[in-house]
Amino acid sequence: MNGPHDLGGRAGFGPIAPEPDEPLFHAAWEPRALAVTLASGALGHWTLDESRHARESLPPAGYLSWSYYQIWISALENLLIRHGEVTREELSLGHVLQPGQRPQNRLTADKVPGVMAKGGPVDRPATAPVRFAKGDRVSTRNLQPDTHTRLPAYAREKTGVIAAVRGVHVFPDTNAHGQGEQPQWLYTVAFDGQTLWGADAAPGLTVSIDAWEPYLEPA
Repeated sequence: MNGPHDLGGRAGFGPIAPEPDEPLFHAAWEPRALAVTLASGALGHWTLDESRHARESLPPAGYLSWSYYQIWISALENLLIRHGEVTREELSLGHVLQPGQRPQNRLTADKVPGVMAKGGPVDRPATAPVRFAKGDRVSTRNLQPDTHTRLPAYAREKTGVIAAVRGVHVFPDTNAHGQGEQPQWLYTVAFDGQTLWGADAAPGLTVSIDAWEPYLEPA
């Protein structure tokens, strides 16, 4: 979707200011925000892709002014309401009024190390032959969905070269909306900087993105 998260190539949002030796958290409440988000995800109502789409769907004014974990918590509230785990009244009151739906999926402290170590692999077996090979010239499609996509706006309808074939992975565009994993081949595509940013781009600049096969066409 064309949301406030997709800022690649846009001007006017100020400089990037990395912090030397940046701490993991900037406020005492942020570790709790991370923990609540992980524990809620363990309930199994939504996928990683749906949670990303929930963040992208936040109002632009909020997304662009909130901190990282403010965005996480705001999106989590919407997910919990959507899937019936909490109500807006409960959020307003700050305590539950009815039991949760999936107590059997409760992420207790003793389970956390194993869950974190396992992660959430998204590689899948191939069900169709690979379409492109390293070195092929490809063009990205001009997709303008109001749903989730991992194809950034700045790289749509551009021509690049397949730099690597990454195997088959869950397709975020369907997985974010309850339409199943529909695994697709994934490629790293390299673009010349001037193809993306115009003649003023730095000479020799190359930008690489990971792109699923449905995003691509032969050039």
